[in-house]
Amino acid sequence: MDKKIALVSGAARGLGEKIARKLHAAGYKVALSDVDLETVSAVAASLDASGETAMALTLDVRRKQDFIAACDAVELRWGGVSVLVNNAGQSRVAALMDITPEEFDDVVAINLKGTFLACQVFGKRFAERGYGRIVNIASLAGQTGGTATGAHYAASKGGVLTLTKVFARELAPAGVTVNAISPGPLDLPIVHELVPADKLAATIQTIPVRSLGDADFIADAVLLLASPDAGSATGACLDINGGLFMR
Repeated sequence: MDKKIALVSGAARGLGEKIARKLHAAGYKVALSDVDLETVSAVAASLDASGETAMALTLDVRRKQDFIAACDAVELRWGGVSVLVNNAGQSRVAALMDITPEEFDDVVAINLKGTFLACQVFGKRFAERGYGRIVNIASLAGQTGGTATGAHYAASKGGVLTLTKVFARELAPAGVTVNAISPGPLDLPIVHELVPADKLAATIQTIPVRSLGDADFIADAVLLLASPDAGSATGACLDINGGLFMR
């Protein structure tokens, strides 16, 4: 069994792209998935235009059938996935009392339901093979309630942390680990797009280390949890937040 085949969701840009690139550089074959097939295909081609070690997949994390199709596609190309990184997510800034039921449902469907479906589909395949690594990208907002993001985002990411524990307990006897990483504010384009410059500057002053997080380091943490040597780490959450939240 090849233990260095990974699928990363939400890999067209931002943190997902960085994670995919880091895994590929470490010798993994990587399936990059996203709803934006054109952009994610370009990223995959930049890693390996031949398609031997990188492939692009269209994947809507709200659809269970899309995960099944992704699983099947990677099995057909490379024999199966051994590492799943649930990175796809949506962050929205909204005042608590202004969030509509539709907006709440949209964010939860992507961030929480998407993680559930991915863990369910891939977790079953991993358990059948007797090996697997699942890394869920959660958020500091899910631990503290958030400040710069909306309540729907914070609630969905809190749910991701709970799902991580539930699936970790269920899948551990089958040789499958499930862990989470909870980043604080990262120095990524999406953060600068969502948060006004003056508010972001004020937020940085509240971070003990006085800087936004390094997305490349988050990708390094994914590599750590994806390792075949990480068998005793499951149900854990790595807090990487500049000191904003300390246990």
